[in-house]
Amino acid sequence: MIKVKTLFLAAAAGVLTACATATPYQQAVKSGDSGYSQTKIENDRYTVSFAGNTLTDRETVETYLLYRAAEVTLDNGYTHFTLDDKDTEKKSRLVSTGSSLNRGYGHPFYGRFAYRYDVFRPGYGWRYGYSPYARRGLASRRSSAFGPFGYDPFWNDFNYREITKYKAHADIRLRRSDSEDAFSAREVMENLGPKLVYPEVKS
Repeated sequence: MIKVKTLFLAAAAGVLTACATATPYQQAVKSGDSGYSQTKIENDRYTVSFAGNTLTDRETVETYLLYRAAEVTLDNGYTHFTLDDKDTEKKSRLVSTGSSLNRGYGHPFYGRFAYRYDVFRPGYGWRYGYSPYARRGLASRRSSAFGPFGYDPFWNDFNYREITKYKAHADIRLRRSDSEDAFSAREVMENLGPKLVYPEVKS
C-alpha cells in the first residue's frame, strides 16, 4: 500500500511540474486543449485561435495568435493578411488554496476524489465544511470537532484564489498585396519570432 501511495505521489509531482509553465507555442491536439488551431472557411479566409493555460498571460496569447496567422498566410502562398474580427476571451474561476494537505483537502489530486461543502464566515472568508472522509475515519480527529461527521466550518484554514485563462481568436483574410490595414506575414514572423517559447524537446 505504501509503495502504491509513493508511486501515486511521484506521478502527481510529475504532473504538477509539467503544468508549472506557460503554454508554449504548439498546436492544440484536440478541441479545448491549450495551443493554436485554425479552421478554413474559404480559400482565402481562416479562423485562427490560440488558447493558453492559467500561467499564460494575455499578451502572450495574442502574440502567438498573430504569429500563427502569419504562418497560415505564408503556408497558403499569400504574403499579407487582415484581421476581420479579433477578440480575446477571459475565463476566470475560484479554486481552493487549503493548507491541510496531510488530509488531502484542497490538494489538486487528492481533492478530486472527495466532495465538500464550503461556508463563508464574515471576517474569515470561505472555509472548509464537510468531507465524507471524516465519516469513514480517514480524516484527522481535529476535523471532527463538531461530531463524527467532521462538520467544523471554521476549523481548517481554506481560502480561495482566482485563476484565469485567455483565448484569442480572429478571422483573417489572406492577400497577395499590401494595403493600409494589412499585416506583412514575413515581418510579423520576423518581429514576433524571438518572443516565442517552444515545447521542450524530450531526449
